[in-house]
Amino acid sequence: MVQLYKHEPFTDFSQVANSEAYQQGLGMVKTYLGQNYDLVIGGEKISTENKIISINPAKKEEVIGYVSKANRDLAEKAVQAADAAFQTWRKVKPEVRADILFKAAAIVRRRKHEFSALLTKEAGKPWNEADGDTAEAIDFLEFYARQMLKLKDGIPVQSRPNENNRYDYIPLGVGIIISPWNFPFAIMAGTTVAAIVTGNTVLLKPASTTPVIAAKFVEVMEEAGLPKGVLNFVPGSGSEVGDYLIDHPRTRFVSFTGSREVGTRIYERAAKVNEGQIWLKRVIAEMGGKDTIVVDKEADLDLAAQSIVNSAFGFSGQKCSACSRAVIVAEVYDQVLERALELTKELSVGDPEDGANFMGPVIDGQAYKKIMEYIEIGKQEGRLAAGGKGDDTTGYFIEPTIIADLDPYARLMQEEVFGPVVAFSKAKDFDEAIEIANNTDYGLTGAVITNNRENMEKARDDFHVGNLYFNRGCTGAIVGYQPFGGFNMSGTDSKAGGPDYLILHMQGKTTSEAY
Repeated sequence: MVQLYKHEPFTDFSQVANSEAYQQGLGMVKTYLGQNYDLVIGGEKISTENKIISINPAKKEEVIGYVSKANRDLAEKAVQAADAAFQTWRKVKPEVRADILFKAAAIVRRRKHEFSALLTKEAGKPWNEADGDTAEAIDFLEFYARQMLKLKDGIPVQSRPNENNRYDYIPLGVGIIISPWNFPFAIMAGTTVAAIVTGNTVLLKPASTTPVIAAKFVEVMEEAGLPKGVLNFVPGSGSEVGDYLIDHPRTRFVSFTGSREVGTRIYERAAKVNEGQIWLKRVIAEMGGKDTIVVDKEADLDLAAQSIVNSAFGFSGQKCSACSRAVIVAEVYDQVLERALELTKELSVGDPEDGANFMGPVIDGQAYKKIMEYIEIGKQEGRLAAGGKGDDTTGYFIEPTIIADLDPYARLMQEEVFGPVVAFSKAKDFDEAIEIANNTDYGLTGAVITNNRENMEKARDDFHVGNLYFNRGCTGAIVGYQPFGGFNMSGTDSKAGGPDYLILHMQGKTTSEAY
């Protein structure tokens, strides 16, 4: 019998022993800063002259590592290796595949603070955010292993006298995993192992800003006993390596997390049938959001302000689930805004290695420039109520910023900023607040702060998002508890950490035997 899984607990850093353990993790990471990391193709480690240079976004001068870049020839070699490995891996018992994930989870759990510290260094994650990322990676390993054990015997179908029918799930083939930098461990590991445990082989192309954490994860999977060729590590540019792999006639599916622009391009590209291709490729995509917290007049206003501030500024707003819009009913707008300003001014911004800092840097210079441009747009469209300043002398730091009094169709209310900026807008009543919440192209997460049961039920029916939360923030979905994925331009409605996610990596096969 498959046991229920309780999610990996978050670390309480107010306990001295935990704080000291995290410092030890940071110390461990410092011992291997600046190392070289090879490609892994068919189990062979390959070093290339072209490297991705991973830097610490809080200290631009500090190099985390040098990661070899794949070119098209090496991408082709990786496809061949994955294709060959698929012929044996697809026949490995699901129990064996699951056991590899369980062992990998145990390895990561033992090195939990080291991995979190690496996230602090490479992605600029404050302690709590990094700890949550690592915990989620462990959860994905455990959850998907258990889900595979539930699915291994297929789904019961009807049989007639003198006939036996079976409906089994079989893997798809070679998959491309294109993972993001904002959850460089959890989403990278989750999307990779979902494909692997279902019997597919994969080509992992991590985000170019956070490739070292991916390289370390590949080492963990090797240590856990994953056969050669099942997981191939091929960092490289999207235009050179990514497009080549997506177009390749032997790749069967693409699992992508990232921007809407890249996601829609992948979706379009994967739809084309290339010469020698004998299937229609499947795309699993999660592409961001423009997420809203709605505050009703019958709400706990302090809870509302805390939910907005924590959801908007956790990890510098660099979450697809982050609260980037607060839509507040007119009667309580001023009170919620005033309390949110008070809470925002209490937040500390600085090097995330210091556990006292709530917010660290944004990911890189390109993100810094884009976010600062959006703040300037916000100043023209509304009122700068808090923050607004940036400093990129040593790292890419931006103050938590609130732009108030915005029109619902202002650019800052419509476009994904992906930074520590939240837009406030006023609604005349709850019905209008829900209308405004739905007025974007996205539909990922949302939250409603209210004590009115009738309004809760209205939101449950009419607030069109994949993850809707009541009386809490709109970030922090837990694997197996709140399956995560959105509607409209937020992606393909896949639900990571949910009961039907693994099925997206498989296909149903009916066999019928007459007696």
